[in-house]
Amino acid sequence: MADQSIERAREALSGILHLRHLDTGAVPIRRLGGLTNLVFEVGSGAEQFVLRLPGKGTEEYINRANEAQAAAEAARAGVSPDVIFADPETGVMVTRLVGRALTMSPDSFKSVTGAPARAGQVFHRLHSSGARFNFRFELFSMIDDYLKVLATKDTDLPEGYHDVLREAEKVRAALSAHPLPQVACHCDPLCENFLDTGERMWLVDWEYSGMNDPMWDLGDLSVEGQFSQQQDEEMIRAYFKGDPSPFDHGRIVIYKAMCDLLWTLWGLIQHANRNPADDFWAYSVNRFERCKALIATPDFARHLAAVEAGPGA
Repeated sequence: MADQSIERAREALSGILHLRHLDTGAVPIRRLGGLTNLVFEVGSGAEQFVLRLPGKGTEEYINRANEAQAAAEAARAGVSPDVIFADPETGVMVTRLVGRALTMSPDSFKSVTGAPARAGQVFHRLHSSGARFNFRFELFSMIDDYLKVLATKDTDLPEGYHDVLREAEKVRAALSAHPLPQVACHCDPLCENFLDTGERMWLVDWEYSGMNDPMWDLGDLSVEGQFSQQQDEEMIRAYFKGDPSPFDHGRIVIYKAMCDLLWTLWGLIQHANRNPADDFWAYSVNRFERCKALIATPDFARHLAAVEAGPGA
C-alpha cells in the first residue's frame, strides 16, 4: 500500500512543470499524515516540498479552486507556506516545506511551552491581514449541504441529531441579531494543521477555509486540541492582547458546540465513503455527544445570553 502511494506521488510529480528539474524517479519521498488526502514530503536539503494528492470522494464537498485561492492568499499574508503549484481541477497541490517545524497534536499543544499563545497569534495575523477568500463559510448552509450529501448515502444520523439542530436555531438567532464583518479564517484548525518552529506557528490545509466569524477558529481549535481552561486563556489572551469582551468570549464558546455539530456530519460522510483512516462512526458519535453535553450546561446558556445581548452590552 505504501509503495503504491509513493508511486502515485512520483507519477503526479512527473506531470508538474514547476518541478521538472527534479529527478522524479529518484527524489526522496516520504509519506506524511492525513485523514482524507495523501500527503508527502518531497526532496532534501534546500529544496523540500509538500505534495498533496486529494482523497477519494473529497470532490463531493471541497471546491479545489477556492482552496487554491485561499492557500495563495494565506501565503501572501505570511501565515502559510508558499504555494508552488495548485491544480484547481485535480486538487493536486505542492507547497514549500516549513523546515525544522513540529507538526502539532493535542499532546504537543499541552507539552510545548507557549504553543497555545503562538496559535492565538497566528490566528490574529490571519484575521487582521485583510486577505479575502472566495468562499464564504456559512455554518448552517454547510450543515444543510452535508445533510444533502448524506441523503444520497447509506448511513444513519446519530440519534437525536435533528433535535439538537432545532435547538441550535437559538444560536442562529443570537448570531444573526448582531451581524459582524467576516474575515479570512482557516475554519478547520485541526492541531495537525499547525506547524510550530518554537518562535511562530504556521497554518496549512485550506480545504474548508473561507470568510467567517474569526471566533470560529478559536473555538474550533480549543475543541480539536482538547484545551484546558488554562490553554484557552493563553490562546485567547494572546489573540486579544488581553481579556475578550463577553460578546467575543460567548461566540468562542458557542462555536465549540457548533463545530462539533458540523463536523459530526463530515465524519459521517467519511464513514459512508469507507475512509479507512479512522473509525469515523465513532468519531461522529463522540463529536455529537460532546456537542449535546456542552449545549446542556448553564455555562453555554450564559455565553449564549452574552451573544444575544450584543457587543455593547
